[in-house]
Amino acid sequence: MEFVVLLRGINVGGIRIRMADLRTALGGAGYTDVRTVLASGNVRLTATTTDPAVVRADVEGVLRSSFGYDAWVVVVTVGQLTEVVENYPWQTDESVRHPYVVFSTDGASTAELATLGSSLDASVERCALGPHHVLYWEVIKGDTLGSVLGKASSRPSYKSTTTTRNLRTLRKILA
Repeated sequence: MEFVVLLRGINVGGIRIRMADLRTALGGAGYTDVRTVLASGNVRLTATTTDPAVVRADVEGVLRSSFGYDAWVVVVTVGQLTEVVENYPWQTDESVRHPYVVFSTDGASTAELATLGSSLDASVERCALGPHHVLYWEVIKGDTLGSVLGKASSRPSYKSTTTTRNLRTLRKILA
């Protein structure tokens, strides 16, 4: 089955992984058709299992042993990612606003972040829960890190369960 693996926190904050090395490590672990998209930890691969949780645990182990860091990933099937992208809830002028998707391994973190929705200034940002434990989030360009949801999602308690991708990146992964 074909999966998308989203690595959290690589090539920022001192954890540097060359995409060629990442492909080699995952290929050596038995995955096939391994390809990376951009240099920010986006991988498409094929596994013999159909269980994303098995892929997640295995890939995290491969990353820890191959690159020596406490790795966390989110794994979805290509079909699930397609559904997530197709259901983005807003028509967005991407020259003005960043369309993001926050992915969660357990759904609890995105559900918790979604509770902030009623307190958001809609002229700056908005959010909505989506399928497969995702939170759709849109924010004015330049306000991502200073926004309410931007600050909340960067809390250490979310480090092991969430990762965020721009909608453009997700489209590239699916292309």
